[in-house]
Amino acid sequence: MDDAESDDEDDWEGSAPVHDRRSDAELVEAASRGDVDAFEALYRRHRDWVVRLALRFTGSEHDALDVLQDTFAYLLRKLPSLRLTARMTTFLYPVVKHLSVDAIRRRRRHAPANAVPDAAAPDQPQADREELAAVLGALPEPHREAVLMRYVDGMSLAEIAEALDVPLGTVKSRLHNALNVLRDDPRTRRYFLGA
Repeated sequence: MDDAESDDEDDWEGSAPVHDRRSDAELVEAASRGDVDAFEALYRRHRDWVVRLALRFTGSEHDALDVLQDTFAYLLRKLPSLRLTARMTTFLYPVVKHLSVDAIRRRRRHAPANAVPDAAAPDQPQADREELAAVLGALPEPHREAVLMRYVDGMSLAEIAEALDVPLGTVKSRLHNALNVLRDDPRTRRYFLGA
């Protein structure tokens, strides 16, 4: 097989290109008109982000995959009337959060008393993860959420405000207060050295 064929196979799976160059808004418009490839491109573009966010909320890989499926089923139901006025992640964030909370409730209702949580991701040393989780866990939920949206999800302050449906000043205040706590805690102070 020559290089040209190999490149084509990397860029195409089925009939939908893996790297569709259209913007999310253009893909939403096309999907609203029945373009299945456009919906698939949206799915491929945002699925990993949805799973990471759902995993952060649920702590369970199984639940995160369920949330992924439910998120894109929700998006599909919103078509053809959906008009994307913000980034797709801004639109999806509250959806993923809500579906994750539902997944946690279902799991707690049906979990046996001796259930074992999913293993932590292997890409960061266990002690660092536990330390960071402890410090973040001590933050009030709205502050922790703002920090994660900003520094893990890479959302702008305006996008966070829109996704949470709160004023921009509230987002700034939550981040300011959370960062002060993180900067003052000896377990996370090293992340702020030189900042």
